[in-house]
Amino acid sequence: MRIYIISIIIFLFTVKAFSQVENVPLSYPVYQFLKEMSVKKVISGYDDDNPNLSRFEVANFLKTIDTCKKQLSQTEIELLTKYKSEYIPEESTNDNTWKLFGSQKTFSENLKDFFSNKQKYLYFLGEEGNNVFIEGLGNIYAGSEFEPGNKNALLLDAGLRARGTVFNHLGYYFDYIKGAIFGQKEFAPCLEPRLKTDFKFNEDKEILKNYDFTNAYLKFNIKPFSGADLNVQFGREKITYGYGYGSKPILSGDNPNLDFLKIDFKYGIMRFSSIFSSTVGYFSPVRDERYTKYFGAHKLKISIKNLFDVSINDIIVYNGRIEFAYLNPILFWTLAEKSLQDRDNKNFALDFQTNFLKNIEIQGTLFVDDDEQFALLTGKTDRTQKFVYQIGTFIYEPFINNLSLVLEYTKIRPYTYSHYDIKNNYTAYGVNLGHRIGPNADELFSRISYNISDWGRINLEYRHIRKGNNIYDAEGNLIRNVGGDVAHTFRDSVDNPEARFLDGERVNTDNFLINFRFIPIRNYTFNFYYVYNIDKNITKGFKNEHSYAYIRLNIDY
Repeated sequence: MRIYIISIIIFLFTVKAFSQVENVPLSYPVYQFLKEMSVKKVISGYDDDNPNLSRFEVANFLKTIDTCKKQLSQTEIELLTKYKSEYIPEESTNDNTWKLFGSQKTFSENLKDFFSNKQKYLYFLGEEGNNVFIEGLGNIYAGSEFEPGNKNALLLDAGLRARGTVFNHLGYYFDYIKGAIFGQKEFAPCLEPRLKTDFKFNEDKEILKNYDFTNAYLKFNIKPFSGADLNVQFGREKITYGYGYGSKPILSGDNPNLDFLKIDFKYGIMRFSSIFSSTVGYFSPVRDERYTKYFGAHKLKISIKNLFDVSINDIIVYNGRIEFAYLNPILFWTLAEKSLQDRDNKNFALDFQTNFLKNIEIQGTLFVDDDEQFALLTGKTDRTQKFVYQIGTFIYEPFINNLSLVLEYTKIRPYTYSHYDIKNNYTAYGVNLGHRIGPNADELFSRISYNISDWGRINLEYRHIRKGNNIYDAEGNLIRNVGGDVAHTFRDSVDNPEARFLDGERVNTDNFLINFRFIPIRNYTFNFYYVYNIDKNITKGFKNEHSYAYIRLNIDY
C-alpha cells in the first residue's frame, strides 16, 4: 500500500509541469483584453462562463496573441507588451521588473524605481514552479453625492498579498486588506459595494467605521494524460459562473466571496466543472439567528472550436446540514433532490455562446427555478413560471479599432430565486447570487468601451430596468405580494397564483455610468466614476434622482 501511494505521488509530480498555478483575480484588466481577443478570434478556448484563470493559462493566451501581431492594432500591441512582462516569466527582466526588497541595489537606489513603469513587487524569490511573491495592496476612495443630498465619504485601506507556486503544480494565494471609513457611512457602499456584506460594517459597534476583506486558497493543476487538464481548488476568492455581460443569472459575483471546493476538467471538446461552497444567511445582530447555507453548481459544456459552446448547469441551495448527495460531482442534483424529501432550492440552466463570427459574439442563458422545469412550456403566467432568460451580443471594433459594444436583454419572472424556506433562497448575506435586478423585472443593458491606449480606457453604460415591487403599508407591512422580492416567496391561500409579469408597484429605472480608467504609472490605477440614476414610480407618479461621483486610486505591487 505504501509503495502504491508513493507511486501516485511520483506520477503526479513528474507529469508535465507549468509555472504559476495561482489565479489572476477577476478584477484585473487582462481579462478584458483576453475577452476582446477572443471575440476578435485571435485566441480560442477562453471560457468566460467559468473565467478564473491560472497565471500560466493567461501566459499561454498571451503567447498565442503574440504570434498574431499582424492582426493587432497599435494599442493592442502596447497592451500585449505590458501584460507579457507581468504574466510570462521569461519576459520578466531587470529592465521591466522591480522589487523593493532583496535586489542587489541599495534600498535608496531601489526607491528611484518606485514610480517607474516597471512591474513592481515588494519581494519575490525563486524560479518557475517554485516561488513566492509578496505584494502590497492599497486603495483610496473619495466620493461625493450630488442628488438628493450632499453626502461625502473617504475610504482608506491597505493590506498584503502572498502568492506563488510550489512543486510545479500547487498554487497558493492569500490576501488581507483592512480599511477605515470617514464621512457618511450610508454613502460608503456606493464607492465600495462589498461593504454591504461586510460584518463589521453592518454590526456598526465601533467608533471608527472599518471593514476588512480576506481571501486564501490552494489550487492543484496536472495534465493526467495527453490533451487533459485537471484543476482542484480549495479556499476563498471571487468567482462567477455562467454567461452575462451586465450581470449573470447563475452566479453574478455581486455576493460575498464564497468558501468552496472546485473541480475543473478539460478534455477535447468537453469541459466539466463542479463547485461545492458555503456562505451565510441574512445579517442578524442576534448570534443565535446566524446560520450557514450552501451553494453548489456543476456544469457540463461542449465546446466546438470556431462554432459554439453549449452547456447544461445544475444548481442547488440548501442549509442545515452537509448533504453527501450534493458532494457527488457526477450526480444530477435536480433529479436527486426529491429523494431527499424535497427540502432544498434546486435550479437548472442551459446556456450557449457562439464563436463562429469574427468580432461578433452572441450568448444566452435560460435559468429555471425549483421543480417547475417544464412549466414554462405550458405558456401560462402563474406563479410556477419561475425562470430567467437572457440574450446578448458583444461586438468588437464595429466602427473603429479598440472599440467594443455590448447589448443585452434579461427578463426574470415573479418569485424567481425565492424559496418557501427563506434560509434556502438564492442569496448570500441577503444579496442575490444571481442577476442583480432580482425577480419580477427586466433589463436592457448596453455598454460602449474604448481602449485609448495601454494606459487609458473609457466605459459608458446605460441600463433601463422595469420592476414590479411588492406593495407595503405605511408601517412597512407586506399587504400584496407580487413576487418582486427574493425574500418573500409565494404563500398558498394568501397570494394570487396568477403572477402577472411587472404586476405590483411599477418602477422604471434609468441608470447611467461613466468610468475612466487611467494608469499613468504601472501598478498605480486611477478610476473615475460618475453615476446618475432615475427611479420613476409609475404607480404613484413621482421620481427619485440619485447622482454621485468618486475617484479610486488602487495601488497593487
